Amino acid sequence: MAEEDKFTYKEVDVSNEKELEKADANYSAENIQVLEGLQAVRKRPGMYIATTASAGLHHLVWEIVDNSIDEALAGYCKNIEVTINPGDSVTVQDDGRGVPVDIVGKTGVSAVETVYTVLHAGGKFGEGGGYKVSGGLHGVGASVVNALSVWMDVTVCRDGGEFYIRFENGGHPVSHLARIGDSDKHGTRVTFQPDPTIFTETTVYDFDTIKNHMRQMAFLNKGIRITLTDNRGEAPVTETFYYEGGIKEYVKYINSNKLPVDPEVMYFEGAEDVVLNEGAAPMRIYAEIALQWTDSYSNDGVYSFCNNISTKEGGTHVDGLNLALNRVINAYAKEKKYRKEDQANFATDDCREGLTAVVSVKHPNPQYEGQTKTKLGNSEVRKIVSSIAGEGLRRFFDENPAIAKAVIDKIDQASRAREAARAAREKVRKNSLDITTLPGKLADCSSRDPEVCELYIVEGNSAGGSAKNGRDRETQAILPLRGKILNVEKAREDRIWANAEIGNMITAIGAGVRDNFDVTKIRYHKIVIMTDADVDGDHIRILLLTFFYRFMRPLVDGGYVYIAQPPLYKIDFKGSPYYAYNDAQLERLKKDLNLKDGYPFQRYKGLGEMDAEQLWETTMDPKARKMIRITVEDAAEADALFTALMGDEVEPRRKYISENAKFVKNLDI
Repeated sequence: MAEEDKFTYKEVDVSNEKELEKADANYSAENIQVLEGLQAVRKRPGMYIATTASAGLHHLVWEIVDNSIDEALAGYCKNIEVTINPGDSVTVQDDGRGVPVDIVGKTGVSAVETVYTVLHAGGKFGEGGGYKVSGGLHGVGASVVNALSVWMDVTVCRDGGEFYIRFENGGHPVSHLARIGDSDKHGTRVTFQPDPTIFTETTVYDFDTIKNHMRQMAFLNKGIRITLTDNRGEAPVTETFYYEGGIKEYVKYINSNKLPVDPEVMYFEGAEDVVLNEGAAPMRIYAEIALQWTDSYSNDGVYSFCNNISTKEGGTHVDGLNLALNRVINAYAKEKKYRKEDQANFATDDCREGLTAVVSVKHPNPQYEGQTKTKLGNSEVRKIVSSIAGEGLRRFFDENPAIAKAVIDKIDQASRAREAARAAREKVRKNSLDITTLPGKLADCSSRDPEVCELYIVEGNSAGGSAKNGRDRETQAILPLRGKILNVEKAREDRIWANAEIGNMITAIGAGVRDNFDVTKIRYHKIVIMTDADVDGDHIRILLLTFFYRFMRPLVDGGYVYIAQPPLYKIDFKGSPYYAYNDAQLERLKKDLNLKDGYPFQRYKGLGEMDAEQLWETTMDPKARKMIRITVEDAAEADALFTALMGDEVEPRRKYISENAKFVKNLDI
């Protein structure tokens, strides 16, 4: 999560804009700029790591770790150690083969120096390279991290020696690679310090973010031991991840707070040699699938990966799984007379309700749709996954008829609920796409430009009234909620679609729901949750976040959801109001104002205690407000947390509360 960016705008004269934009007519070779070495990366870092905010900072770690993971995929690395050092430099060490140290003919310097200073240099370019499959496709990872670092140290052990090179000031080698001693070990150790002039928002690493990513990498690469150590505190904090069962254990982890239909996780794997072009060498494509049905009502529990890269938008490997589920389950249900011949087939959504699945493929030449590697496009993968999953599932059903019957019963219930919900869903969907039928409680804004429009979802009519009166009517819309919305984690779809508050939100946002949700049609680019700073407000907030995550996931993925931060305290001093958002700010404010002990202050119990002017100047004014932007880095981790907090099982919730109670402040009971 990151605080909302604040910008200052200055009005300028644009009447002569075209003339001002016109370039010099004398356009010659002298006008051509050549960015040498890694200058291009430092000039436009967003092209290589998407953002220079916190996500981009952590992406540097992923790039270096991915190189070690690729050594594991090649069969040479068993242990990876990641260390966060004091000062937030990071060390990644593996026991792989070690980066080659001999001279590269095209560059005239060692392979180590080439890999860390030349874009598109590496051993991952297919036939003849050092890797059959890898997460990296373009050979830019290591050099990009070097370019965006103040300094980087690289030590390589191989060929009986230990070799060292240091880079400074954005990837400039202090000297060439040197042999500094003998060694019977093998592997690579990289330490880098992110450049604060690039990462201006923060250079502080979040331990939990790295921990969750390392856990995922260990799940996806069975038998690999990944150790994470944080040396920034008084005592080191260490976590080790090792999963002999790989993605089978991943599914168990995701479902740890759910009740499974069968305690065992189904697991299927296989490989196929594919010749894509006549005369070309065959490519070996490997796929593994782990799946387990639970008592959950969600049908978005499929997590897909290609060469360890999360494909959040799915792709042909997920298409293959869907085909297998639909084909095998419908054929089995009718063959065993669980479904009449004249009955319609189960829909794919029915088959996926309550299903948690991990699909992981290894491909020598993956093709992705778009630049973000979030959707796999290789058509040959569809058939391979469909075949492996279909044959495995059918064999499992034949060998375990009782479990197969329980799965079919679960799917049949989902089908009945889907039929019951269809009419209500269609009504809500039509309303959500028709701005002439906006809910009566919505106080809409006058602007129709989604980029500047904000929707405040406000707890209670009292606070809603203040918000309506205090808002900027041009860009800020207000939708009051009456009480708590339905917990979508525990409710069947027919109840969800019939819920008036949920229907109002879907209609106001205007982009549909679930598979029909089109983020390009949202009517507001900021969806702001504004609730009281008490236990009930926290509960409403998590109910809303659960709904957005389950039914409008692209809103969360795209960073369109925010949480308003109203102040907790107000001090009136010499005719002026002063606000504090937490206890620490309150104490600092008392000190700054030189207030005596016992000086009165107001603690807000709810938004309804603020009048329109106070709510505007503290919580809604873009020039002064504080908001938290909601983002999700790891979908599986988010899924497990939502289930723990909002699902039927009490024990996971009790455990979470007991483990996190020490972090609670300002508890209102």
